[in-house]
Amino acid sequence: MQLIENAQSKGTWVVLQNCHLAVSFMPTLELTVEAFTTENCHPKFRMWCTSYPSDTFPVSLLQNGVKMTQEPPRGVKANMTQSYLSDPITDEAFYQSCTKDYEWHKLLFGLCFFHALIQERRSFGALGWNIPYGFNESDLRISIRQLSMFLNEYDETPFEALVYTAGECNYGGRVTDDKDRRVLLSYLRQFYCPEHLEDEYYYDESQDYCAPPLGPLDSIVEFIGNFPSVQKPDVFGLHANADLTKDKNETIQLFTSIIATRSGGASGGSGGGGDELLVEICNDILAKLPADFNMEHATKKYPTLATESMNTVLTQELIRFNKLIQVIRRSLQDIQLALKGLVVMSAELDAVGKSLAVGFVPEMWMKVSYPNLKPLAGYVADLLERLAFFQGWLDNGKPAVFWFSGFFFQPSFLTGALQNFARKMKYSIDLCELEYIFQKEGLKEREWTQPEDGVYVYGLFMEGARFNRDSMLIDESLPKRLYDEMPVGLIRPCKSVDFEKYDHYKCPLYKTLERRGVLATSGHSTNFVMMVNVPSDRSEEHWIKRGVAMFCALRDA
Repeated sequence: MQLIENAQSKGTWVVLQNCHLAVSFMPTLELTVEAFTTENCHPKFRMWCTSYPSDTFPVSLLQNGVKMTQEPPRGVKANMTQSYLSDPITDEAFYQSCTKDYEWHKLLFGLCFFHALIQERRSFGALGWNIPYGFNESDLRISIRQLSMFLNEYDETPFEALVYTAGECNYGGRVTDDKDRRVLLSYLRQFYCPEHLEDEYYYDESQDYCAPPLGPLDSIVEFIGNFPSVQKPDVFGLHANADLTKDKNETIQLFTSIIATRSGGASGGSGGGGDELLVEICNDILAKLPADFNMEHATKKYPTLATESMNTVLTQELIRFNKLIQVIRRSLQDIQLALKGLVVMSAELDAVGKSLAVGFVPEMWMKVSYPNLKPLAGYVADLLERLAFFQGWLDNGKPAVFWFSGFFFQPSFLTGALQNFARKMKYSIDLCELEYIFQKEGLKEREWTQPEDGVYVYGLFMEGARFNRDSMLIDESLPKRLYDEMPVGLIRPCKSVDFEKYDHYKCPLYKTLERRGVLATSGHSTNFVMMVNVPSDRSEEHWIKRGVAMFCALRDA
């Protein structure tokens, strides 16, 4: 504040850096700026504010100030060009200071290419990164200086040290998701490796990208200028379907934004048309919504037993669904009463009405709901299907094959399967693990019976690849098939020492396509369920770069 006051009176400039980190100071700054007038400010006074995108940055400052944004160039070609025309590469003394010309030239080009790839990968959404990290030029600059230092100080190129400093410290310091860290290190090892020092080492399957021959800086910039203007997904290690996924996500985001900004809601529509539509939506959902589960009947039929943990899992699931049903039913009934003028239309009810009018799932429901990306119609249909599954379990007994996606909280179901095995075999549960074994058949392709140990599950999907039922291995996606429905799987508990060893890809299983979630105390995202070992005849890095993951639910209605 003293700096601002001095600059305001003397006509100097003041710079406030990283405003997104000074959350508590932002209201004070907003009031200070609002008090600026031509009378109390020197004509030459200027105030600069730097910030990452932030919800806490005052809107009035944005509206009244001149905005300048700095974003990385779009495309690998433009990104590489900027890197080679920026400090410290443009510092000729530094550029010529490395004692190992050939290694410096090759590895520097690979590092800049790596920097371009991880930034451009963000355009593929969750398929690229679970969390869109803000990698920037400072990460590249410190990595370049460390590369020069290591090459000068060591007789042989210390690839492991280079991977650790750049992947774990510089770039990895921003990465909070362990699955994203796998992707980052897989990319970096592609460039920080002995093979990269060989001639004609290509970075992609199409062989469009490789390091240029040794030469002056101008020749390298010219070489980069010959790169394709539009890169194919294979340069990122992604399947050709990734472009379809990217375009689809951009379209969904665009139309979601358009729908969210249109007028509507509980009071929308001329002549009461909006109200009539809302009443019709409420009546339709209420007519389909079943009664609450009878918990007294459920606890008597499925009592708590040490030998059958699934009874506890069932009752916990019913309690969660009852809470959700009650919130949905009460909100729909209250909206109808509010439209008739019998109760006050609160802000919360109004938000529910607006969401229903445009086909979104209300925030009030999502606070007590399972994770969901579907629109309103798809959500209601999915909810009714889940309720029918648990009603069937309640009425007809434990099913032979469980609808894994239908559970409110999948980890409790997995814990129940693990407890049953540990108590039956009298093992410590800490010494047991869950093994996922793919079956050849789908749900309706054979008659299923309960396994001796573990549980059969269905309802999972894979993105980025498919499961080949002929070879029983993970395989490349079919063209224009973005998701592959998995066959029935056996989740079989076993002792950790008995875990079957085979070549596999450690595939993460998530609840929704969003992948990201809140970091839980377990160290994993709340969207993460478990790791599934999928048999593979390719290297694990291949599928990591593909962004392959399994999901309990898709986005489609």
